Amino acid sequence: MEIIRYAELRAEPWRNKGGVTRELASHPKAASSQDGAWDWRVSIAEVSKAGQFSAFPGMDRVLTVVEGELLLLTVDGAEHPLEKYRPFRFSGDADAAGALPTGDIRDLNVITRNGAFKGYTSIIELSKKRAHPVFEGQFGILLQGQATVSPGNAGGGDSSGEGEATEAVSVPGEPETLGRYDAVVGSDSATPEILGRGFLAVVSIDRVT
Repeated sequence: MEIIRYAELRAEPWRNKGGVTRELASHPKAASSQDGAWDWRVSIAEVSKAGQFSAFPGMDRVLTVVEGELLLLTVDGAEHPLEKYRPFRFSGDADAAGALPTGDIRDLNVITRNGAFKGYTSIIELSKKRAHPVFEGQFGILLQGQATVSPGNAGGGDSSGEGEATEAVSVPGEPETLGRYDAVVGSDSATPEILGRGFLAVVSIDRVT
């Protein structure tokens, strides 16, 4: 079982100085989280001022506001008010810019290369009575509240075979407490299970066949 600790991730400033990005995972690993030399990437960005978004030609994007009230996203001239916990998909080729009518926001970004992978983001409410499993090719990211994660059965689990997690640490069989924005790497062996109260983002990276 692997956990990516958000507090240990390096913040990379945007080229336009409008925010910073922390990469949770990418495949294959790149020297920089912003150079686009990967087929998929999962990251969290802090947006502190309005401005143009970087283009990712040949990519598909899913953006979800996870902190703050509203991001006013303009994509190819069309305005899209993005509220918290409402994933929005758009093309990485698009001319995109963001405005912050209610102040700073933090967003979860899933970017995948067209024809190779497809990314999905779902927001679920956690339960203390029913554990939520995180399977191979998935990441479970704690957005709000308190939660613990433990392997579904005895023995160690394998991380997602398609990705190389950043700052991943091995965890024994006992439940481990998750901090805000910590990510659990999914596995089909000793599948991690998350219990708690709050909201979880489940990111799925599917290979296109």
